[in-house]
Amino acid sequence: MDTGSPGGVETTAAGPVWIALPPGLLRMRRLLLVVWLGLTAVGVGLLLGLLVGPAWAVFALLPLAATGWGWVLLGRNWRSWRYAERADDLLISRGVLWREETVVPYGRMQLVEVTSGPVERHFGLASVQLHTAAAATDATIPGLEPAEAERLRDRLTQLGEARSAGL
Repeated sequence: MDTGSPGGVETTAAGPVWIALPPGLLRMRRLLLVVWLGLTAVGVGLLLGLLVGPAWAVFALLPLAATGWGWVLLGRNWRSWRYAERADDLLISRGVLWREETVVPYGRMQLVEVTSGPVERHFGLASVQLHTAAAATDATIPGLEPAEAERLRDRLTQLGEARSAGL
């Protein structure tokens, strides 16, 4: 690895060093999936069983099947998220079927904020949201550990100020 680039950004001959999201985001999303679809299955089973007849309660298996399918899809989606800090910009890559890669130049960043809702805080997670002059290049990195989110915010803010001062 070469750390000769400004700010100690690690790169290799093959390209940037990608950083994956922590597994806490996957655990949180899977728990929410199980809770919501589990409650839906119980509700559907009870309503159909009481109002229409016990044989109709078998339709409660549909939300349970969706839970299994969602479990797999959430894992694939989580594995697709990654980000890399380069010398002049931040790369964010995501998507399973439709791959999307966002490049945010440090000099174009106007605001970098760390957000954490009540569920994210319970799981010890935070998100970094980047705002630029062009709304199309706004980007978010979800599910980071709070210390990493704050480090990234501080680093991006510092690099953004340094790059915009040179304009």
